[in-house]
Amino acid sequence: MGRLFKPLALAALLATAALTGETVSARAQTAKPVRIGVLADEAGFASDIGGKGAVLATRMAVEDFGGSVLGRPVEVLSADMQNKPDVASNIVRSWFDTEGVDMVTDIPVSSVALAVQVVAREKKRVLMISAATTTELTNAQCSPYSIHWADDTASLAVGTTKAVVQSGGTSWYFITADFAFGTAMEKAATEAIRQAGGTVVGGVRHPMGTSDFGSYLLSAQGSGAKVVALANVGAETIGTIKQAGEFGLTQSGQRLVGYIVFITDIHSLGLDLAKGLYVTSGFYWDRNDQTRAWAKRFFERHGKMPTKEQANTYLATLHWLKGVKAAGTTDAEAVTAAMKAMPTDYFGTPGSIRKDGRVLYDLELYQVKTPAESKAPWDYYKQVRSIPASEAFLPIETSSCPFVKAQ
Repeated sequence: MGRLFKPLALAALLATAALTGETVSARAQTAKPVRIGVLADEAGFASDIGGKGAVLATRMAVEDFGGSVLGRPVEVLSADMQNKPDVASNIVRSWFDTEGVDMVTDIPVSSVALAVQVVAREKKRVLMISAATTTELTNAQCSPYSIHWADDTASLAVGTTKAVVQSGGTSWYFITADFAFGTAMEKAATEAIRQAGGTVVGGVRHPMGTSDFGSYLLSAQGSGAKVVALANVGAETIGTIKQAGEFGLTQSGQRLVGYIVFITDIHSLGLDLAKGLYVTSGFYWDRNDQTRAWAKRFFERHGKMPTKEQANTYLATLHWLKGVKAAGTTDAEAVTAAMKAMPTDYFGTPGSIRKDGRVLYDLELYQVKTPAESKAPWDYYKQVRSIPASEAFLPIETSSCPFVKAQ
């Protein structure tokens, strides 16, 4: 009997283990999903720089993390917020209240990000802001649950302005998009111009959705400024530069400077029009081995090289998933604390997150190549200089963020 019992007991044990394994697997499949919302511009002026590419970048981050966290599957939702603060706020409120969304990322357009941040702060949910650029997101209108991953108006102003003024661009005229990003960008750039020893002689503002920049360019020509600065973005930046070529601005000696320029903008313009433009960015697909490897994977699925917005969305999502794993929960307060405690990885370059939610990393100032300098498709940038994080981003001492000042 003893010899017979042992095989029977072993068989029973194995059967129990198999049943337990099936139960655990079934539970994993039926576990409440962790949900990420991608709030994107899918059809407007910023759709090429984020849009469906930002959704893909988010999915790639989830895939690279393994598809689940804390034993729960990770799902990605997306919506087109039409670049309207009220539409965006309604979407995220519904996501939080009825869809169980734990984190929202991408979020282009500063006015949209500021509106959404109010809702997320009220609902105690995490925002991983990888597109909007206003410094207000980590200043007076900050949230303890937001991480600002995109380079901001202050960092974009520093490198480009200094280089242009030092090379003789001492007088400036602004063509500015009349919304939160444009006004913030012009303000930050004006301060940087004055600090570098230049002057601003004037400027005009255009509404979102503008396609005819003729009158604005004529004003810029009439100003006599050496530099015409573009504080707009996406399709509007492309349109301004194309029409500037038609009006002969650069041929007459004026220089164009775009403050938020993406590689897809350069691709649309072509090097004949874009050559010589300065670009400040933390990401360029050809920067190092890690950026090249990830960009190749992205290109195979999207057909275009990734923009810095799409790359930042990937990195932000991956860091949030690491934060959830470290915290052992999706609770916003615990996850943001975990994320701020761990270093960031900017494709092999280390960074950090300050207590106000500002992600710190080094940036690069690039100049767009001439057609003769470019050796292959998407080979568009040459490095001018590195911009350390300590120089690029506003110091924490200047922050007006209420919960930072209270500490």
